[in-house]
Amino acid sequence: MSINQHKKKRAKAKGLGDTIADITKATGIDKVVKWIAGEDCGCLERQERLNQLFPYKTQCLTESEFEILNNYFQRNTDLLTNIQQKQMLKIYNRVFNKNQQITSCSPCARKFIRELKDLHTEYKRSEIQG
Repeated sequence: MSINQHKKKRAKAKGLGDTIADITKATGIDKVVKWIAGEDCGCLERQERLNQLFPYKTQCLTESEFEILNNYFQRNTDLLTNIQQKQMLKIYNRVFNKNQQITSCSPCARKFIRELKDLHTEYKRSEIQG
């Protein structure tokens, strides 16, 4: 398995296609299909198409939210003050339609910060390309 495939496998599902791929892998259906149809069975194309047709909803960042994230991630630190955690959680909960609460659990905080960083990176990438 290549590094990109491994990262894609571990990534959060972008849409229905990713969920179906996870289910077929967990049940072994993917192996049966590849055994019958061959290695290039069209599954990846269907997965991407379903992701495009039925994406999981996230809200767009506002300009002020982007600036808050930009300022935090430019500092390149893992330290998060209580005020920053409140700001980040407010953004995270709105954008990802979640209801996370303030936590003293470092792995839990790192998880939602990592998701925000991934989102921020996508925004910066689209800003450069656009």
